[in-house]
Amino acid sequence: MAKGATKAAPESLSFPTIDDVRAAAEIIRGAVERTPTHHSRTLSQIAGCDIYLKFENLQFTASFKERGAYNKLSSLTPEQRRRGVAAMSAGNHAQGVAYHAGRLGIPATIVMPEGTPFTKVKHTKSFGARVILDGITLGQAFDRARKIAAAEGLTFVHPYDDPKIIAGQGTVALELLEDAPDIDTIVAPIGGGGLISGIAIAAKALKPDIEIYGVEAKLYPSMYDAVKHADLPCAGQTIAEGIAVKEPGKLGREIIGALVKDILLVREDEIECAIATLLEIEKTVVEGAGAAGYAAVAANPDIFMGRKVAIVLSGGNIDMRLLSNVILRELSREGRILSLVIEIEDRPGLLARIATLVGEAGGNILEVSHNRMMTDMSAKSADLGMVIEARDSAHAAEIRRSLEDAGFVLRAPHIAQRLPPMRRFFATGTDPAAGERGP
Repeated sequence: MAKGATKAAPESLSFPTIDDVRAAAEIIRGAVERTPTHHSRTLSQIAGCDIYLKFENLQFTASFKERGAYNKLSSLTPEQRRRGVAAMSAGNHAQGVAYHAGRLGIPATIVMPEGTPFTKVKHTKSFGARVILDGITLGQAFDRARKIAAAEGLTFVHPYDDPKIIAGQGTVALELLEDAPDIDTIVAPIGGGGLISGIAIAAKALKPDIEIYGVEAKLYPSMYDAVKHADLPCAGQTIAEGIAVKEPGKLGREIIGALVKDILLVREDEIECAIATLLEIEKTVVEGAGAAGYAAVAANPDIFMGRKVAIVLSGGNIDMRLLSNVILRELSREGRILSLVIEIEDRPGLLARIATLVGEAGGNILEVSHNRMMTDMSAKSADLGMVIEARDSAHAAEIRRSLEDAGFVLRAPHIAQRLPPMRRFFATGTDPAAGERGP
């Protein structure tokens, strides 16, 4: 549990209040989408709790960041607007600032780390911002943005450590509690802490007994370290680059320490599984950071069992190539894509025989390859590689057995027997069509 989780919000002129969040809601009304909240019957069945999804990935720029960005930009003086703004972001804050700065006629300069997904760079440029790719890390990009702002007299729009930004993000909670007033838990991702801070301030003011849980990628537990006084390393390649923050916000640390029940960490495979599950069941595309909340709920059934849980799908800006890779990896984990290497004699007719066996077993062959260059085998032998689509892990096992019963030697790891709840749901043959979004 985060230290002081039952306390009231810190009292300081620097911290936004529920009144600030309400004011932000009026400011952004009509300029930012009021996104829907839906109850998911199928996800609730999988996770063992009532799940409500807040679709912030349906914002125009596909991220909640528009809320804080518009609220901040609207507060600038005429002189500040004339000079312009600078911002640093891995993508979503950049797009929010660039889009609304363009709408308000404010020149925007955005510094993005060099590894930012191409789709986020492209969209930020398309909104008319000057984009500078600089720095391997967010910290390096942050330093460059600060220097540019100081040198050119621009107003720096911080991605999370700003009262106006936090108040804007808090409008998510106002909408959530209006649409689903019975929820008793909110789960949101944590990067710098702006989103969950705003949500916690608003939700706790309106419903003091509600519990707020934050989620970080296990590779980047910076807020977890700050609040729990831990020393876990922050490094590595994460699919949730939107929350890969090494230095969380100072305002966020205090707010989270006071109002957030706990911070949960999720592994990369859990995030990937959540992305694929939300795509298949809810027919919605989320990025790694956006899927982190559902990943945490699915991975911690003991915490959320029987509760009414709202999960914030914070964004949907994921590179198409990366999404494709996630889908294929998850299908493989679930046993719905089976990769085999079959030892065969290099003679006519064997491929046709194998294809017939696979077809009779109900499998669909996606790829075939021959390898005749195995020097530790007879020159009359070959390795036949096959990628086969199956209905589920049980069906994949049937296909393997049909080939083995016919006398073929297979070289591939057996399908994992222990699968997380989301994967077991699909691996048992349950029809995904039953997962239509609830009313």
